[in-house]
Amino acid sequence: MSVNTPVDVSEVTNQVPQRTNYAPDSSPYSVTKNLNGQAVPQYNAYLSDPLLLQCATRFPETLQKELEQTGRFVLSADAQEMARLANSEVPRLQTYDRLGNRIDQVEYHPAYHALMRRSVAHGLHSSIWENSPQQSPESGRRHQARATRFYLTAQLECGHLCPLTMTSASLAVLMTSPALYDEWSPRILTRKYDASNKPPVKKAGLTIGMGMTEKQGGTDVRANTTRADHAGNGVYRLNGHKWFMSAPMSDAFMVLAQANGQAAGDNKSGLSCFLVPRLLSDGSGNGFRLQRLKDKLGNRSNASSEVQFENALGQMVGEPGQGVKTIIDMVTLTRLDCAVASAGLMRAGMSEAVHHARHRSVGGVPLINQPLMQRVLADMSLDVAAATALSLRLARAFDLAANDRMEAAFARVMTPVVKYWVAKIAPSLLYEAMECLGGNGYVEEGPLARLYREAPVNAIWEGSGNVMALDIVRVLHRAPRLFDDVLEWIGTQLGRRGQGTVAVLRAAMQVTMTDEGAARMLTEQMALAASAACLKELGADHIADAFIETRLGGQWRTTYGMIDARHDALGIINALYPQE
Repeated sequence: MSVNTPVDVSEVTNQVPQRTNYAPDSSPYSVTKNLNGQAVPQYNAYLSDPLLLQCATRFPETLQKELEQTGRFVLSADAQEMARLANSEVPRLQTYDRLGNRIDQVEYHPAYHALMRRSVAHGLHSSIWENSPQQSPESGRRHQARATRFYLTAQLECGHLCPLTMTSASLAVLMTSPALYDEWSPRILTRKYDASNKPPVKKAGLTIGMGMTEKQGGTDVRANTTRADHAGNGVYRLNGHKWFMSAPMSDAFMVLAQANGQAAGDNKSGLSCFLVPRLLSDGSGNGFRLQRLKDKLGNRSNASSEVQFENALGQMVGEPGQGVKTIIDMVTLTRLDCAVASAGLMRAGMSEAVHHARHRSVGGVPLINQPLMQRVLADMSLDVAAATALSLRLARAFDLAANDRMEAAFARVMTPVVKYWVAKIAPSLLYEAMECLGGNGYVEEGPLARLYREAPVNAIWEGSGNVMALDIVRVLHRAPRLFDDVLEWIGTQLGRRGQGTVAVLRAAMQVTMTDEGAARMLTEQMALAASAACLKELGADHIADAFIETRLGGQWRTTYGMIDARHDALGIINALYPQE
């Protein structure tokens, strides 16, 4: 009688190692060898990104070291677990306390606060405005330095970045009212995260939110009905609602409301911007009623709320009736962050896909060595490279715009273009990355499902695709000279291909001048041409050439893998994703 040998189902082969470090550099428990004495790869999101390193090549050594530390932290097991917990243990609304008192608070998981604490300490909410001696290495490149940090941090967790981007951008609005800026900025510019439920004057550090959208108007903020009645001494009482207001535990909010009852002798009214604290100086609530939290597809660590204002006290920021003009600089800065975060999400997903392909075999052959997979990954890599180069180039324009006409034109024209295109392509690329992993990419245990759900929001908030495209039309009609400056730069960077590319863009501009329905076509063509120019400017010629041939004038394509045999697919992958 024979006895069958049982199969050991506990031993699994052909598995992909996790792309995480046991501990961050700062931990005394950082591991460089496993129990068998074999070297353990030390993953670093900064050092493993050649294009990012090229963009940061002129950063001083102190900044480079900080970015190295951030790159390692992003891929540490501790940080990845924080990101998972912050999104699985979602914020909870506490409308009343145990005794029935109205408190209107949101409870976050400690992992969320840990992420906030680290990002605040690294200045994601403030660094572009700081003038301390410690910030001198970033002089002249503040937006680029912050965008690089933001790009790396977005690869870890995006939800907590929402209050940080709003806080950073809010300072541009506060500057329009010097007295308010002097009062609020000292506590905003600290690098101390203070989550306590105290009035602003008693806190070590502050965050600022934004309230624009209402039920009836959505994007059409001029249709807002929230009313602000003058109550004397420069104070207004706000009554109304906001349909989407993220980070509701911020210490104050920039709110758009219809100003009424101006001071004697001043009959100006209309949509205006107000700074509305969540708590009054005595710690009591400021007529700020949280109705509910949104149950969102992604961005789940970041609470988004519906708010009712009941005689909430606020101070006007900027001029009466100029609310949109006042807040637009804040919106512009947040649009840059939307693009940078989307590029970071794409890089994170793409890194997972390449890592998987290098360690997973089918039929005894690693996926990375199979021609079709090579072409899919190479094709995807081109879009990630373009999104990264374009987003960080926009940050550079923000740094240089004050003293350079072309850079100012680039910042104005390309902000909606970059936000439109980078945010739009992120979800489809992340889906393709998920497919590269198969079922393992589809489950919540890994990061790809969360990255995929996170991606769509950047194309929606701070102006959806049509809003971005119509902004381009507005610039085209009001300041066509700005396009001339940008097109000249694109033509110069593209060399022999420049003249033909610029001619196509000018033709698209002419069509759009009389047919705003063509606005998306112009916007996308501007994005593709500028992306190619950015890659050329960085000296990534073989990447740029492959991008140009497959995106500018190539065959119609709706999925990845359409790169042909003329291009070295594996060479593209290895150039952008070196073996770790």
